[in-house]
Amino acid sequence: MNIVIDSMQSQDWEFVRAIYLEGISTGQATFETEAPDWERWNAGHLPQCRFVARNGDGVLGFAALSPVSRREVYAGVAEVSVYVAASARGLGVGGALMRALIEASERQGLWTLQSSVFPDNHASVALHLKHGFREVGRRERIARHLGVWRDTVVLERRSSVVGVN
Repeated sequence: MNIVIDSMQSQDWEFVRAIYLEGISTGQATFETEAPDWERWNAGHLPQCRFVARNGDGVLGFAALSPVSRREVYAGVAEVSVYVAASARGLGVGGALMRALIEASERQGLWTLQSSVFPDNHASVALHLKHGFREVGRRERIARHLGVWRDTVVLERRSSVVGVN
């Protein structure tokens, strides 16, 4: 399969939203229960760090970074989101998107990428670990999701080139 990583554009939103809704429906990808509209999603994600994986005209997945805080001291820290269409899982799409996010994050001067993942989402935990993230903790019963208390595993990746001085 020929996977091309491209910058996400507003016209990709219909495809991105559909993939996000697939992730929501699994109950293992996010605490969210509905997808936002483009304006809200756009406002919450860094413009320089948004990608889609394409195969011809189709979008196979997307990845984006969102700031963790508005405080200046956290300007180099971002939260990772990587979603892959159900039909494209296991084909290397997530890895290609994660590599693009990491490279873009370092060009933008980000020194820490973090993610909070359901422990049962083994594919997501493995993807992060494969790309240099490490588990830094577990938040037990952090939130109720669909009526059930859920834990999250907290993962982070420190840049080897940004913020090392």
